[in-house]
Amino acid sequence: MRLRNVEPGDVEAYVRMRCDPAMMAELGGPLPAEGMADKVRLDVERTAADDWWVRMIVPDGAGPEVVAGTVTLWPHEEDGERITEIGWMVLPEFQGRGLAKRAVGEVLEAAGADGRWGRVHAFPGATNGASNALCRSLGFELLGDREVVFAGRVLRTNHWVIEP
Repeated sequence: MRLRNVEPGDVEAYVRMRCDPAMMAELGGPLPAEGMADKVRLDVERTAADDWWVRMIVPDGAGPEVVAGTVTLWPHEEDGERITEIGWMVLPEFQGRGLAKRAVGEVLEAAGADGRWGRVHAFPGATNGASNALCRSLGFELLGDREVVFAGRVLRTNHWVIEP
C-alpha cells in the first residue's frame, strides 16, 4: 500500500466513496454527486497548500489511478478550539485487508514527525464497529460519545484522541 496526494482526476473515487448509500451509512447517507468535482478541487488546493493532508490509498501492485480509499487530516474549530481531525474511507472491495489501519498509522506517524498538528481526534460513527476497532488498535483513547455535524447532518459518534 502507498499513499499519494489527492489529484484532480480523483472525482470518480470521491463519487464512489461519498455518494454510495452503503459507504455513507454511518455518515448520514449519500452526498450528491454534483458536488464532488468541487470537493476534489478544494481538497487538491488545500493539500497543495499543505493546509490539509488528503491522501489517496493505492493498493500494493496497483497503478496510481487505482484508489482503494482515502485518509484525511485537517484542522478545524470544535467548541471554539482548534483541533486536528482524521477521517478515512475504504471502498468495499478493498475492506478487510488492513489498508485503513496502515494508511491511518502512516498519516499519524507523519503528523507526529511534522509536529504542527498536535493531538489528533477521530469521530467514527458510534455503531461503526470497524472504525472504532481501528482507533482502539492504533492506541487512540476513547473520550466518550458525542454528536458532531458532518455535511449538515448531526451524527452520533465516538470521540477518540491520540498524540501522534
